[in-house]
Amino acid sequence: MADKTNVVAVSRRGLLMGAALVGASAIAGQAMAQSAVDEVINARSRGNWDDQFDAQTSRATAMVTSNTPLLSASNLPILQNVIAQYQQIVAQGGWPQVNPTVKLKLGVIDPSVQVLRQRLMISGDLAREAGMSDSFDTYVDGAVKRFQARHGLPTDGALGEYTLKAMNISADVRLNQLNTNLVRLQSMSGDLGQRYVMVNIPAMNIEAVEGDRVALHTNAIVGRISRPTHPINSKIYEVILNPYWTAPRSIVEKDIVPLMRKDPTYLARNNIRLFDNKGQEVAPETVDWNAPKAPNLMFRQDPGKINAMASTKINFHNPNNEYLHDTPQQGLFNKLMRFESSGCMRVQNVRDLTSWLLKDTPGWPRQQIERVISTRQNTVIKLAQEVPVYIVYITAWSAKDNVVQFRDDIYQRDGDAQLALQTNIGVEQNPGNIEDDNLPRQ
Repeated sequence: MADKTNVVAVSRRGLLMGAALVGASAIAGQAMAQSAVDEVINARSRGNWDDQFDAQTSRATAMVTSNTPLLSASNLPILQNVIAQYQQIVAQGGWPQVNPTVKLKLGVIDPSVQVLRQRLMISGDLAREAGMSDSFDTYVDGAVKRFQARHGLPTDGALGEYTLKAMNISADVRLNQLNTNLVRLQSMSGDLGQRYVMVNIPAMNIEAVEGDRVALHTNAIVGRISRPTHPINSKIYEVILNPYWTAPRSIVEKDIVPLMRKDPTYLARNNIRLFDNKGQEVAPETVDWNAPKAPNLMFRQDPGKINAMASTKINFHNPNNEYLHDTPQQGLFNKLMRFESSGCMRVQNVRDLTSWLLKDTPGWPRQQIERVISTRQNTVIKLAQEVPVYIVYITAWSAKDNVVQFRDDIYQRDGDAQLALQTNIGVEQNPGNIEDDNLPRQ
């Protein structure tokens, strides 16, 4: 991309959403030679149930977010060390495939649990001290939850469809994924600025970084496969409180006009007004909604709670008409896969991010931001100093906590089809959506 932006070159693929923790056995660093695994497997039976019941281990899966920024240069040697560890795992034959005949979860006793234990030990999710048995005990439960957490999966401890698919991706494919993302991260290893915003598309999250520490971490909703969010390096220059939303021509033709034919009150109910090319307002009842072509008018939604951007729009320089913004559909942030938009990024807790962005702009403390939002008056605020924003596509990484994170390669850029486990999940779930994100439905 041109202008004031630099496109972040991305090429290949990765695995699913959210951030997490892997625990005491830092991922591949605890990988053991096959002989060591055999020693564990051949040890004396520990009985059907582990007497060393470890409730603390089973609870050690709370989602923990690292304070080290994803793009921190300090992560590069850590990731290079992880790659060396994975090279060793691959050289030793990788890990076994887990193909149980029963659903594995806490309390199940089945021979396939031994294979599961071996798989988790090699990847560093399960401590060797847990031993080998047929019992899915609390040690295994905790290890599965840690595995799920660092792959952005729900930490329920059960081996469902996507947990098994993620677990059965081979070590050599994971090694290639790590190498691919090392190149991406190396391309971002320069001076990013004292303060910046980072959006990681595959992880669907946002970091506000200050002094090489994460000052704010929040979730995002990003572009679906058919309308992806574009990786880019740019600068945030403006915050708009109580923004107007102007419907693109394609949405006017495909969505709004058909809705008006069915329900002439649709525009009024959704606070959408019509304007001609001279800026004069046009009454909807004067328009022939059954004409072959949609009217050549501007469709503008007034600020308010049902506005498609809700309280806030955050603009950055880019040629794609993409931006960060609030949303009236807060429930979408509870979804596992948040690939819902047409390229723009919806921000959970957007007012926290707005306050952070404006803290160096005189006259805009949090109280003033809230006061203006309550007035529902459109207000444009230029930042006193533009803040860099980096929208990146990183599907594998590790930070100072030595937790190796993987996410779904939703846009299929990592070079292996296995890594896009949920490509078709959450993509066209709202085919009737209006706007880049969502104008209120009928």
